[in-house]
Amino acid sequence: MRVTPLDHPMARHLLGQMRDAATGHQALRGLATRLATLLAIEATRDLPTQADSTTGWAGTVAVERVAEASVMLVPVLRAGLGLLDGALAVLPGARVGVIGARRNEATLQAEVYCERIGEGLEGSTALLLDPMLATGGTAIAAVARLRAAGCTRIKGLFLVAAPEGLDALGEAHPGIDVHVAAVDERLNEVGYILPGLGDAGDRLFGVTG
Repeated sequence: MRVTPLDHPMARHLLGQMRDAATGHQALRGLATRLATLLAIEATRDLPTQADSTTGWAGTVAVERVAEASVMLVPVLRAGLGLLDGALAVLPGARVGVIGARRNEATLQAEVYCERIGEGLEGSTALLLDPMLATGGTAIAAVARLRAAGCTRIKGLFLVAAPEGLDALGEAHPGIDVHVAAVDERLNEVGYILPGLGDAGDRLFGVTG
């Protein structure tokens, strides 16, 4: 598994604001959108382009185009919705599917309760969107669903990841790419990332639980 940290001063700036416990949900959503845009730009750096032409002001111009519909954005409900607008800013023509998964706080295992990713995904690229990669259980389950649906290239986009989650995801799915704004120190005893962002879903949407 290839892990690519987002090495950009604006990424560090935005993430620093998100780490502030005083940042409210409205501001946090805006910060997450901007950071997701930066992650999506980096994650799509190797997308293939197709030669085309258009009519410019002085005649025909050779251009390159990305087949945006060959990419599916897959936020993990609910927290991953906080990254969707930022990814769509880069790929407005992408398809959007969702996977609903929650972590069982007693076992720390992922439980998938919803899947809407459609059919005909053979040969497509999926960008899995989730603010946090903690234990890795949710991402492992989501990637397995995407593989079963036929996605040949899967990239995980996370704001913050724990080393334990990266290790678990890499062991389960060594062929995927991960783009992350920061790799944090560790998990605490109840599976939360330190220093992390707290509960990203609660903070992004202003609803606890």
